[in-house]
Amino acid sequence: MTQIILRLPAVKSQLGLSRSSVYLRIKQGLMVKPISLGGRSVGFLLSEINAINAARIAGKSDDELRELVKQLEAARKAAC
Repeated sequence: MTQIILRLPAVKSQLGLSRSSVYLRIKQGLMVKPISLGGRSVGFLLSEINAINAARIAGKSDDELRELVKQLEAARKAAC
């Protein structure tokens, strides 16, 4: 399966959030951590962003989102 990596401007657009809000959510455990692309470049998997958006649309609580984020990051590590 092909994975699409989005850079921060595209992620901000997908989530409708500012840069500082994206990184605040990462710190709070409500958003997956970025993937290092080398140097100072990072990106986010589109599939993970879509899963988080779907959970928000479904009205999931912050605790449920934190659990989803943990599952997404564990699946990312298992795929390597």
